Amino acid sequence: MSSVFCPALFIAAPSSGQGKTTITAAIARFHSLQGRQVRIFKMGPDYLDPQILEQASGHPVVQLDLWMAGEDYCRDQFYQAAETADLILVEGAMGMFDGEPSSADLAATFNIPVALLMDVKGMAQTAAALATGLANYRDDVRVLGLIANNCASDRHRQLIADALPAHLPLLATMSRDPEISLPERHLGLVQASEVRDELEGCFNKAAAMIAQGALATLPAPVEFSSRELPVVAPLLLGQRIAIARDDAFSFIYAANLQMLKDMGAELMFFSPLQDQQLPGADVLWLPGGYPELHASALAENSAMRSQIRDFYLADKVILAECGGFMYCLESLRDLSGNSFEMLGLLSGQAAMRDRGGCQGMQTAVLPEGDIRAHAHHRSASNNTPDPIGCGRRQRHPAPGEEIYRSRGLTASYLHLFFPSNPTAIATLFNSKRKPESA
Repeated sequence: MSSVFCPALFIAAPSSGQGKTTITAAIARFHSLQGRQVRIFKMGPDYLDPQILEQASGHPVVQLDLWMAGEDYCRDQFYQAAETADLILVEGAMGMFDGEPSSADLAATFNIPVALLMDVKGMAQTAAALATGLANYRDDVRVLGLIANNCASDRHRQLIADALPAHLPLLATMSRDPEISLPERHLGLVQASEVRDELEGCFNKAAAMIAQGALATLPAPVEFSSRELPVVAPLLLGQRIAIARDDAFSFIYAANLQMLKDMGAELMFFSPLQDQQLPGADVLWLPGGYPELHASALAENSAMRSQIRDFYLADKVILAECGGFMYCLESLRDLSGNSFEMLGLLSGQAAMRDRGGCQGMQTAVLPEGDIRAHAHHRSASNNTPDPIGCGRRQRHPAPGEEIYRSRGLTASYLHLFFPSNPTAIATLFNSKRKPESA
């Protein structure tokens, strides 16, 4: 087993909504402007934050989760990044100790020091008390100091700094400035491709704030050891997989794409919004995204809808996840109450909800094998056919998301993490898989 050293920092917070993505992007942009190679990892099953962070750093962002991906996968990813990076950043998920496994668990497993981020609006010395409590909660987590976000003034900053113990310094102060806030919508941040120019202004202004504090200096190197993963067999050699990828369908793990390529598949991307013709493929993958924001354009592209229906009626293999599943139903009602015709491969209607929804880790229980996955949606499906089964929740006995199969189509709200079971994915994507009855 070999090792490599690289400066690393884990950005964690007491809760969601504290500004983790803003601060992680700011640190990445500052060090990138110094000519350093910055690699970012995002804790948990997130699609939107990595898009933002990729633009800030100029490098692909990989999602890591000890349950969904496994410790060996996470270790291998860190090792590969550390071989070439000047700095590794990890953005945590939710609160520092929330979830099983939590952000603290990931930081402790790989001995990555934590910078604790806190929105200090409406508090001063209390921020120091909370930071001290979080830093002392577990002995196996090393907290370097506090980042104070939404700081109102120099006096506000000084009150917090003076109240912190000597071993827990104030690492950085981010002022209360709407020009560094990242745009949001109902499932989180807006996709980077929609606001690229606006994001550049946010990154550069926030990076200038980082330049004024201790985070302008690289943290101490962390040792990352190698872990040899099993070689993925070329089980999809010669298979051509058409993948929907545009503003409506963009929730795609880079790890999933890499695994398909490692198994020998040829990947072919297309846009259900813009294209009139499907690529000449053996298998179709409709990932998640924001079809509800583009329902009118999807409905109006009758040529593409006809192409996908013909693909389905030819008993070819289709995987539809979350937004892709909604696209496969008869209709989709958006947040304004407007209903649009979709593919109609499955009976049923999808409808957006103002509140509620589902999120959390689940295992997709499929005939091909169990695949780890997660759900995150603010919509509901109605009048759907009988499912072939349901997801198994990580920590709750209630049935998870329903899984549907018709002909060669497998559809669910679940987003699958392919590396959790390569053999099952290869079987699922096999174009010679016997279809279910219509």
